Amino acid sequence: MDITQYLRRIAYDGSPRPGVETLHALHRSHMLAVPFENLDIVILHRPIVLDEARLLYKIVGERRGGFCYELNGAFAVLLRALGFRVDLLNAQVARAAGGWGIEFDHMALRVQLDEPWLVDVGYGDSFVEPLRLDESGEQAQAVGRFRLARDGEHISLARQEDGQWNRQYRFTLRSHALTDFTPGCHYHQTSPETSFTQKRVCSRAAPNGRITLSDMKLVITQNGVRQERMLHSDEEYTAALRDYFGVVVKAY
Repeated sequence: MDITQYLRRIAYDGSPRPGVETLHALHRSHMLAVPFENLDIVILHRPIVLDEARLLYKIVGERRGGFCYELNGAFAVLLRALGFRVDLLNAQVARAAGGWGIEFDHMALRVQLDEPWLVDVGYGDSFVEPLRLDESGEQAQAVGRFRLARDGEHISLARQEDGQWNRQYRFTLRSHALTDFTPGCHYHQTSPETSFTQKRVCSRAAPNGRITLSDMKLVITQNGVRQERMLHSDEEYTAALRDYFGVVVKAY
């Protein structure tokens, strides 16, 4: 892979030497630059294949985003190329009605430095810098408070919202190959039960908030202030993708 091109894609110009500061800076840069999006599924109807070269071409070459398998899969390739020790983790997303999603529902990463870190640039609206895996207390960031808790073989991630702790996902620490996530990736591209087949979404972190395009609704949150605007044409939608996310898709 071309490390220089990937670092340019995420607008990172700091030290590439493996370490805690570098990991945090890379994670934050990735969240700010590369959107969480499902446009291949609902607009282009283009199959997503979990192949490292294809993931890198889409995110770096085409300057696109993706969903968890793509974003964390590509980020793992970059981190390993820089000398980090990275494991791909099987995670299950919490369901609103209770319980958990399917196996390999989500991909997260473990990066081992002097201590292990939870890394995830593919969940959407979540932590923007890595979390300490061995820390059981609250971990505060500008975007909110997070907590990791062990439950048997699983570790669950929760985020504090409106004074309550809401589960996001749970995972195990067993390391997996990229191809292990193929069934989950196929499910989220094809099942009518998953949100990825139901509506268009493109979302990324911003320095003081977040920008999200959900179908024809553009939501910009800055310093805690939320603004919403409805778009009214394909031309407006195309312009919003380009102007707010740097994304250009070839066909609708």
